[in-house]
Amino acid sequence: MKQIIALAGSNSKNSINKQLVEYASSLVDNVEVNLLDLNDFELPLYGIDFENEKGIPENAHKFLDLIKNSDGIMLSLAEHNGAYTVAFKNIFDWMSRIEGKTFYGKPMLLMATSPGGRGGASVLQIALDRFPRHDAQIIAHFSLPSFGSNFSEGKIINEELNNDLKAKVKQLQKAL
Repeated sequence: MKQIIALAGSNSKNSINKQLVEYASSLVDNVEVNLLDLNDFELPLYGIDFENEKGIPENAHKFLDLIKNSDGIMLSLAEHNGAYTVAFKNIFDWMSRIEGKTFYGKPMLLMATSPGGRGGASVLQIALDRFPRHDAQIIAHFSLPSFGSNFSEGKIINEELNNDLKAKVKQLQKAL
């Protein structure tokens, strides 16, 4: 059976991006989903001095191995000041010290949501530009604007947006 990893690029316990990725991963059929939490991969802030003195922490290796051993990735990025969260950027930086092509050509559904009307558009744009350079095969991307108005009781309640996400989940599933 195919397996994907699903995660939010946030370490918030109440992450709206985690809620979105949980919902999106529930739409996949006949695929095992490994829902990851960045809090389970605590790492020191990346710095070359730390790396030179102590090496690369085991949690960075563990996280990268999960990507390597999956068939696909579902990622919903939280946006802080128009960019990745520190928690996501840090694990991304550590992984890239192990393997520059951190995504191993895995098919990816890239998502973001936010309380505002842009739905994480800035962080999505950064990732759409950056991730292919790290060997991500971005199959589709999805933005959910105005999370509080469009998501309730564990699902997207706006029919048009929900149908859009379902179509993109199917695109990912076909690519596995």
